Amino acid sequence: MLSLQFLLTAFVVVIAPGTGVIYTLAIGLGQGRWPSIWAALGCTVGIVPHLLAATLGLAAVLHTSAVLFNMVKFAGVAYLLWLAWQAVRSGGALSVSAEKQAETGLRIARRGALINILNPKLSIFFLALLPPFLSGNPATATVEMALMGGVFMLMTFVVFVLYGVFAAAARTWLLGSERVMRWLNRSFAALFAALAGRLALERA
Repeated sequence: MLSLQFLLTAFVVVIAPGTGVIYTLAIGLGQGRWPSIWAALGCTVGIVPHLLAATLGLAAVLHTSAVLFNMVKFAGVAYLLWLAWQAVRSGGALSVSAEKQAETGLRIARRGALINILNPKLSIFFLALLPPFLSGNPATATVEMALMGGVFMLMTFVVFVLYGVFAAAARTWLLGSERVMRWLNRSFAALFAALAGRLALERA
């Protein structure tokens, strides 16, 4: 059974603004409601490898292997810096402009998935988050972790969709000002760059 304590902990973690939330907001503001839902889906799917790693014990390997951890980490840093550039570049994938970017949902989702896949701290995070809520029965541990992971993913998707829909609704109010759009683009770029810097300082 899922405990109330786990549900509350997972909810607090999900609603806290992070890279996935910022990406979903940027897509919602820049492209509208349905693209933001694709962004939320991509960010949610990007959690799967980390949940599998935690369930299968691979997260412990990542935690003890500094070389492997740093390889994934710096790939993630480079990707976040690329997203920062996409926010300020004219016509960039994350730039907010009066004209919607013509992108497929799968492309938007793929970027969102890579944001989480290339963050090695997520595997270690799930390795620390899930076990304390297990019943203590080794025979059902894998099933319990899979269930908690599934609930966490569902919660992530729903909350991210709400963030994205809110951003899409705000889009029409913001497009009338070039100054506001420039400020938003620079802000998103600065946030992605800051997140890249924070990830670069993380240790296994």
